[in-house]
Amino acid sequence: MKRLYRIVLFLLILFPNSNQAQKVEPKNIVLLVNKFKNDIRGPYKDIRWFCTDGSIRAPKDPCPDDIGPGVQHARYKDEVVALGKANHIYLGQILAYTDQELFWDVENDHSRLKQYQIDKYLKSVDNGWINQKGQFYRGAIQAEDEEAWGIEFYKWLLAKDTVLKDEYFLVRQSLKDIPHNGDDNVAQKMRSESKVISDLYLPFMDLRVKIHSQPEEGDIQKVVRFKQANSSKLTADISKKLDELVATMKEFHKPVDISALPRMAPLTKGTDLGKKIESFASNSALMGSPKLLLEQASQLLFDIRSGLMEEKRPEARLQLLDVSLKLEEIVFKGSSDYQPETLKELLHKICYLGMAVTGSGYLEQWEWDQLASDLTNYETQERSLGELTEVLNRARAAVEWSAAMVKANYDGIVKEYVTFEPLAAGFVDDKIRGSVALHLGQSVGELGTLISTESQLANKVMDLQNQSTIRGLNPGYAFGELVVVGGSSDDIEVSSDKIYVFQRPPSDLKPVAGIATVAEGNMVSHVQLLARNLGIPNAALSDENLQNLQKYDGTRVFYAVSNKGNVILKPENQMTQEELTLFAKKERKEERIEVPIAQIRLDENKVLDMRNVDADDSGKLCGPKAANLGQLKKMFPEKVVEGLVIPFGIFRTHMDQNMTGQEGSYWQFLTKMFEEADRMSASGISEEEVENYQLRQLETLRDAIKKIPLQDSFVHQLEKGFKEVLGSELGTVPVFLRSDTNMEDLKDFTGAGLNLTIFNSVDKEKILAGIKDVWASPYTERSFKWRQKYLLNPENVFPSILVIPSVDVDYSGVLITKGISSGTDNDLTVAFSRGAGGAVDGQAAEQYLIKDEGGYTLLAPARERFYNSLPKTGGTEKKKATFQDRVLNEKNINEIRELANTIRERVPKETNSDYEGAYDVELGFQDNKLWLFQIRPFVENKKALGSTYLESITPKIDHAKRISLSKKL
Repeated sequence: MKRLYRIVLFLLILFPNSNQAQKVEPKNIVLLVNKFKNDIRGPYKDIRWFCTDGSIRAPKDPCPDDIGPGVQHARYKDEVVALGKANHIYLGQILAYTDQELFWDVENDHSRLKQYQIDKYLKSVDNGWINQKGQFYRGAIQAEDEEAWGIEFYKWLLAKDTVLKDEYFLVRQSLKDIPHNGDDNVAQKMRSESKVISDLYLPFMDLRVKIHSQPEEGDIQKVVRFKQANSSKLTADISKKLDELVATMKEFHKPVDISALPRMAPLTKGTDLGKKIESFASNSALMGSPKLLLEQASQLLFDIRSGLMEEKRPEARLQLLDVSLKLEEIVFKGSSDYQPETLKELLHKICYLGMAVTGSGYLEQWEWDQLASDLTNYETQERSLGELTEVLNRARAAVEWSAAMVKANYDGIVKEYVTFEPLAAGFVDDKIRGSVALHLGQSVGELGTLISTESQLANKVMDLQNQSTIRGLNPGYAFGELVVVGGSSDDIEVSSDKIYVFQRPPSDLKPVAGIATVAEGNMVSHVQLLARNLGIPNAALSDENLQNLQKYDGTRVFYAVSNKGNVILKPENQMTQEELTLFAKKERKEERIEVPIAQIRLDENKVLDMRNVDADDSGKLCGPKAANLGQLKKMFPEKVVEGLVIPFGIFRTHMDQNMTGQEGSYWQFLTKMFEEADRMSASGISEEEVENYQLRQLETLRDAIKKIPLQDSFVHQLEKGFKEVLGSELGTVPVFLRSDTNMEDLKDFTGAGLNLTIFNSVDKEKILAGIKDVWASPYTERSFKWRQKYLLNPENVFPSILVIPSVDVDYSGVLITKGISSGTDNDLTVAFSRGAGGAVDGQAAEQYLIKDEGGYTLLAPARERFYNSLPKTGGTEKKKATFQDRVLNEKNINEIRELANTIRERVPKETNSDYEGAYDVELGFQDNKLWLFQIRPFVENKKALGSTYLESITPKIDHAKRISLSKKL
């Protein structure tokens, strides 16, 4: 009775409102995990027979013959079942206990399958994880039943063409973890065992790194010698684990019997792929030539993927995928044996490793098609340095896209697991290190080193290895404390005088001194545009680079990115006198700019038809979004929606009302705050204290504006505008409310993405509340801090609002009428994501350099699993994306090129502008029809681009220099 009481009490602590399946807090899942670790049954309650007729019987009462055979396995503890219902977290999954469709879990992005893989990884690196004691619970899981389930699961799954087409990568990865043919994942076991040993005995770390990053057969003797050299310091447990590791390494490095491959796929005998497998397996020359073996295995890997859809039999597909996994193992093991001696051989190896990662699913086939012309051209006698640099860029892209494929598929569920099990953070890295992408990265690093030497364009980033994976995104220099953020950046409170290295920067990044990111998002996201605008040095780097920088976290460093993209990062004590001089005094205040307010018209307090405003009204009646879109409506009437404009004057009229709980109006409260801040500064109070005072006051103002009473006359005008201009009653048509301030798109300051946009709002009350929220958004901490950093009069910010009907675009993005990566004014840069609003929010968008002379280069494919659609009922709906098809098609790209030419020619003329720079255009496609949503000047930081120091660290490169491909490495 007491035991039952304790169980009930524990469940009440974990699940206080179990009837509502309320989500369990991570801290309580931690308790649950620890409880299972110390339980001799782990997450399981008991063992039962599960009979064919649905009956459940005791362990010693097997299913009788007259009702058919049954399977025996454990049942989950009640807490495990409850956690699955509440959080969709499934611990210790038993496959024989699981419905196939529920396990594939389409509605939750295949979460249960991915959790099974993470669970298996955690068990390998943490001595059984939740089964630390339960792994000895005999009969809980029956291996033969799990394998039989796996076979039936894949027969069911692989019968679906759409699954193979849309989820090739995930299906193939799952085969490494779900039992179906008696094989274990020996590579993962080897990595896990070496990690466990290094965690127990730190001196083993160097060998662990070697085994994880460059596994070779010679490592076996290194481990043996390590054990001998450290025998007096090793515990019996560590000594035993080293022996187990050696045995695993011998198993891993055992030569693959390629002659056995046809026996793995008997159903394919006589088919095109079956013949290719037999031809490969019977080629006796392969085992004597690492080069030929890697080439032929990679080609066959590629061919299996290309021809898999033609094979319609699920069991034959399964056999082909198993052969594919074995071929990846051959390439993975054999890559270390193929040591190129010349540049030509290195390019050959990179080419075939690129085909191998495509065949293995880390690249989509259309993505490889975009890279192939550069990576397959290694037969010439010589190439120019410029041509080889482009080959390096494309090869580097293949590595980055491959790693991004793993992250895109697993990051979401890994982040959820990390909240209660930090060890899960290593899962994605383990997947990448266990793939052929690891060896592709190493070969690309060798090419990068060679080209850096030839061009003298070398990075100098601390003492990091493989620095060729680091590349500058926008120029600038900074000095401050280095902060390395290895995990999520969502809860990081950034400081404007620190330099941050992120896995992925937060989309609402506040001002920082400098940034470097593994997942750069895209070149035209709001974060990237702000960094470029303010001259904040910004670079991309690899996961490995980030991990190697961890030891410098907290160090004061100098950081610079040159105009050509080479990167310097070094400790303060290594700075030259020239570099110290850059920070000898504060930036002069004159370098800030002033928001022009002389022409602002606050007397216009009527809701305007967007057709009646144009570029000349920017900064007078409204902000540039509305003014420029009104201009575009005149120029491209069929490509721009109708719209309403709530001008500056309406905002100011409302701000002149008495502020609840304060003396005077909202506007007086604001002006008094700035006056008091000036008085505090003049009296010697620190800048930090003054800023904290301002932020507290702004919070009070922001909350008050969100509750500000809207004038009846304004609401009536809005209702009239909806009916007459947008063609529907207020409350019946979904609209965007876009903040549009007078501080945006100034000559030297973009202000991109600093203020609020309300997405797809329908309900009348939500729209009215949204207007107040948009008015309040310039007073958020982030918006205020960016303004304070760059503007002389940040108090003179006036928001107008652009109201436009929602367009549920298939894909949307940004066009910059300049080649950002190429630096040429005549090229175009484009970033597009599926759905609405993705590219500007920093998603991993599909990016192109569209070339002036014709053609284009894919800079990055989209790597976001979810995108926003805009239902007519309002709000946003998340939909799942797959990557097997590109976002933009050829017709779209041609239309974008034509649009850019028209914009360059007509906009300056029709706005009577002397502006000669590039434009930043937001647009989208719905059913292949182009819609324009915004145009603004593309602002770059002239100080950073023209800095004498940055010019001094930018080597002059002779791109025409000829290099023989027979050059020895």
